[in-house]
Amino acid sequence: MYLERLYLKNFKNYDELTLELEDGINCIIGPNGIGKTNLIDAVYMLSMTKSAFSFTENQNVKHGSSDFALSGRFKSETDLSTVICQYDKSKKKISLNGKEYSRFSEHFGKFPCVLIAPNDTDLLREGSEVRRRYFDSVISQFDKEYLQSLIDYQRALLQRNQLLKNFAEQRQIPNKDWVAPYNHVLLKEGQQIQDKRNAFIDEFKSLFKESYFSIAGEEVAEINYKTDFGSDLIFEDSWEKDVALQRTTKGIHKDDFDFRLNSYPLKKYGSQGQQKSFIIALKLGQYLLLKKQLHTSPILLLDDIFDKLDDIRIKKLLGLIKEKKFSQILLSDARPERSKTLIEQISMPCNIIELKK
Repeated sequence: MYLERLYLKNFKNYDELTLELEDGINCIIGPNGIGKTNLIDAVYMLSMTKSAFSFTENQNVKHGSSDFALSGRFKSETDLSTVICQYDKSKKKISLNGKEYSRFSEHFGKFPCVLIAPNDTDLLREGSEVRRRYFDSVISQFDKEYLQSLIDYQRALLQRNQLLKNFAEQRQIPNKDWVAPYNHVLLKEGQQIQDKRNAFIDEFKSLFKESYFSIAGEEVAEINYKTDFGSDLIFEDSWEKDVALQRTTKGIHKDDFDFRLNSYPLKKYGSQGQQKSFIIALKLGQYLLLKKQLHTSPILLLDDIFDKLDDIRIKKLLGLIKEKKFSQILLSDARPERSKTLIEQISMPCNIIELKK
């Protein structure tokens, strides 16, 4: 499966643009600020239903416009599929072959992609919420039950938190019976989520370590799933603290993923090069897992990563590309000569897309 044609209208800095893409390497080149990352983000949105870089849909609309539209034509061995994403007046619609989705979650996993971008280091620097969100997005692409458990858990969590706030705002005596229905949902769905995260990390570890070895060599890289969820009395035990802080302080929404290198915390002891290698291996492990689970090769999106890697790591990544580990690749680079030279080194055909002002 690959993206054959991409169309944008009023998306970020683009008035209107149509791109023809190849099943292989597509190199988007041009000066900084020209819109290379915006094209990468358009492909990501057609796959994941949301932007990888914008927090609100309004940030995706070209200045002076009130709407945007994206269209992608995906080709497989057996058929063509057209995905359309439209945003107008605060409402977004996504359709597949003319049929609009009632829930965006129905689209997850149909046209998978893996993005490697400069801001991926947020997975190391930021708090546990960023890491949970990342791994949740990976698992949700191939496990619909997991995604539904997440949705149900988050809904119950919001309702429970609102009730805790109401007790304080209305000066009511906190009543455990009122939160009991939400506790039941949180326990049930939380257990499902924990079980599936455990199963995922057990399978993912080997693919991740394989990817890290191919990028960095002999160092021992590890990912550990950390959770304190398990006891049926978890919400009973945290009741007084929950009431005082007006929020649910225990649960699956507090889990974390611990990144280690040679048994030491990566964030604290890893060099910049080691951290970059870890993140790339994480994304390549994601690629291998999605390919295995979904029985199709995801699109690999490489946004401006040559500027962030040293020559050794670039050489090893190019080696993986030469071995045809990936199907379609879209990469962006502000230095055309560099990209052309690197592609020539691996003697592979490349579709060069040069953007000009």
